[in-house]
Amino acid sequence: MLILFSHLLNNLGYVIAIAFFLSKLKIFQKIMQKDNFSLYDKLFLSLIFGTMAIIGTYVGVDYKGAIANTRNIGVVVAGLLGGPLVGMLAGIMAGLHRILIDIGGITSIPCGIATIIGGFIGGYFYKKSNLQNRYIYGFIGGFLVENISMAFILILSKPFEKAFDIVRNIYVPMVFANAVGVSVIILITESIKKEKDRVAGEQAKLALEIANKTLPYFRELNNSSLRKVCATVLNSLNADLVVITDKENILSYFSKKDEFTITHQKILSKATKDVLYTGKTLICDRKEDMINFIYNEKHLKSIKSAIISPLKSENQIIGTIKIYFSSEKQMTEKQKYLVEGLSNLISTQMEISKLENVKKTAKTAEIKALQAQINPHFLFNALNTIASFVRINPEKAREIIINLSTYFRYNIEAGEKFVKISKEIEHVKSYVNIEKARFGNRLNIIYEIDESILNKEIPAFTIQPLVENAIKHGIIESGIGDTVWVYIKDKKDKIYIEVTDNGVGIKKEIIEKIHNNNIESSKIGLNNVYHRLKLIYDNEIEINRLTQGTQIKFEI
Repeated sequence: MLILFSHLLNNLGYVIAIAFFLSKLKIFQKIMQKDNFSLYDKLFLSLIFGTMAIIGTYVGVDYKGAIANTRNIGVVVAGLLGGPLVGMLAGIMAGLHRILIDIGGITSIPCGIATIIGGFIGGYFYKKSNLQNRYIYGFIGGFLVENISMAFILILSKPFEKAFDIVRNIYVPMVFANAVGVSVIILITESIKKEKDRVAGEQAKLALEIANKTLPYFRELNNSSLRKVCATVLNSLNADLVVITDKENILSYFSKKDEFTITHQKILSKATKDVLYTGKTLICDRKEDMINFIYNEKHLKSIKSAIISPLKSENQIIGTIKIYFSSEKQMTEKQKYLVEGLSNLISTQMEISKLENVKKTAKTAEIKALQAQINPHFLFNALNTIASFVRINPEKAREIIINLSTYFRYNIEAGEKFVKISKEIEHVKSYVNIEKARFGNRLNIIYEIDESILNKEIPAFTIQPLVENAIKHGIIESGIGDTVWVYIKDKKDKIYIEVTDNGVGIKKEIIEKIHNNNIESSKIGLNNVYHRLKLIYDNEIEINRLTQGTQIKFEI
């Protein structure tokens, strides 16, 4: 048994070396960093892990007609990392191979069947596991498959005495090597995803730092403020030149070097025009790519790479941000994603900056009240929440950034318009998701919405202020309750809307002040909705204080 132990540990070393080699291949890294695999990815992973399992068979040691091996490591890992289809294909591939290379062998059929089952087990555990505990499921999977294999040998192999002797001697080494081997391989390959998350976290952190630094410059858009934005981006990314354009002209630029002085205003480079036309980020990092990219021949000698990314507003391309480097380094996908994220943030900030003009031109108290809904404290808290997630959960940080962008975009664009209920609910969910990220299980939202009325139109800012009021004043500030219900029902010629919470309950004097339009500014959202609907539909909102919580309902 000690000899078998020694041999299987050597085999395990070979398998680990193969896994380590795979983890360094760019094609393997690219696939493993994906959140969802394509059919091609799954077939590729099936071939890779199926081959690894077959190698485990070949490097095994013969013991009285049986093969003590590490084959099942490959198939269990295939299922755990690639999902049921990958596990099944790798298992069938390695299992049939085991049967065919030793037709009639005493353990060929039971071991081949167990290997196929191992792929299914790995695929099943794929659905149960996550990045943090997958190696534990890997150990369990390896242990379970080897025990199934030993059981099949005892049941199917003849004579029983010989089968029992084989199992008695190879059981401990095989179970140990395969169970530990699966866990080790999982840890090696999962490090690829962890590296992706680490880099994503750093990128999100850097993008947010740049956004935070440039935010004051977007209060009034002009050449001077945009030049400061360019300078901030340049210093943060160690670039040599940063340019911001609209669709036809260079709006501003910044460089620390005199050789990069721009003396023209019109966009001349073909590459910039291509980005404005396609809306796709362009990377230039080879000399031949730069021929139509640089606007002046003298810069061709010092500029080695660049990224151009589009700036957008309301899904329309409004300009570009161009970042030039004089370094020889290759421009990677990571840098591309960072610049794309940065361009999205800058685009959003440019839209937010329009609020100043909107406020200046607003002629009614209602519009001013609506704009006041963009609370600087809410923005501050949301950015703090994002900052807290960028390292521990980068995907969550990206999700909150998207919600924040959606929330502000709606506030900017909606105005006095009528909008589809689906858009209003999207606005509600963006706000709620940000608040849930802050308060976690302290806050629950339940939606009951008839899909048949999602395309019906209602005044903008009809539902979200009521939900915000319920969360902020009903639950969070009081520390009472944890749930808000949003009901939107189809009543044929009317739409029934209700927002109810189980919080502290609205005070009667506040209800009276709303009826009299004499409410303090902190309750402006509820007051605004109440009087706008009364003005538009001549229909009052019903506000009820419950045994626990508040109910606000109306029909339009």
